[in-house]
Amino acid sequence: MIESTGKPTTGGFSKTPGWLDWFEGPAKPRFVLPAGSVDAHCHVFGPGDNFPYAPERKYTPCDASWQQLFALRDHLGFEKNVIVQATCHGADNRALLHALARSEGRARGVVTVKRSVTDADLHAMHAAGVRGVRFNFVKRLVDFTPKDELMEIAQRIKPLGWHVVIYFEAVDLPELWDFFTGLPTTVVVDHMGRPDVSKPLDGPEFALFLRFMREHPNVWSKVTCPERLSVTGPKALKGQQAAYADVVPFARHVVQQFPDRVLWGTDWPHPNLKDHMPDDGLLVDFIPHIAPTAELQNKLLVDNPTRLYWG
Repeated sequence: MIESTGKPTTGGFSKTPGWLDWFEGPAKPRFVLPAGSVDAHCHVFGPGDNFPYAPERKYTPCDASWQQLFALRDHLGFEKNVIVQATCHGADNRALLHALARSEGRARGVVTVKRSVTDADLHAMHAAGVRGVRFNFVKRLVDFTPKDELMEIAQRIKPLGWHVVIYFEAVDLPELWDFFTGLPTTVVVDHMGRPDVSKPLDGPEFALFLRFMREHPNVWSKVTCPERLSVTGPKALKGQQAAYADVVPFARHVVQQFPDRVLWGTDWPHPNLKDHMPDDGLLVDFIPHIAPTAELQNKLLVDNPTRLYWG
């Protein structure tokens, strides 16, 4: 486990006890990213001095600024970012919008909004580079929001061409199926719906997720966060080159079955990890194991995110 490096949380906030800070000094990836690659899932936290954390938050992170995110982008070899609103900021999107304003057009955003958001607010966010809203159904991270409110928000963003990002856990998909399939926009699933990779690839739980994508062509998936899903962890297993090897079959299957509807991102600065903090260079080297051809890599990293966020 990589221990906390003691990165600060400013603004009078105290980090959640045991919080693992993001890993400073990531390796330079061996895998050379194709030109125009997009890190399609990452976050900014604070700094708390300027962008206070939400009173209703379930955790308090270390600060992780837009300057640090863009430095990581350049180090890893990405050209662009998609910044996703983190739950520690609630529906206060100022830190994200501040980062977009300093990206020189090289970042897009996915925000969290409430029913009270005005049309003027939505149009202003669109002009700033926002292209989606996130609905979080992971109970340990957020409080329940009525589905009628979420559906109203989805209807209001549809004319802007935005999409809905959904974050849920695999066991909850049956309960959420009707709501998800009723959404009127493109729907992007975070982290393949968090499959239990200790279960069979052809088991009923993952089969339901694949059916969800197969039967609904508006559904996309991020094949992200092997560090969250893995049981085996970051060390390559004997006879295998990939870290997080137990996640590879699941992610590769999604990439190969739905090559035009997949995205990839680092998830920097990796909130709420409990046992280790990943090296982002190692995460980039995971990509060719799940997208084994140049064509699949280009779709995953360039064509798909460019079409969805800059098209």
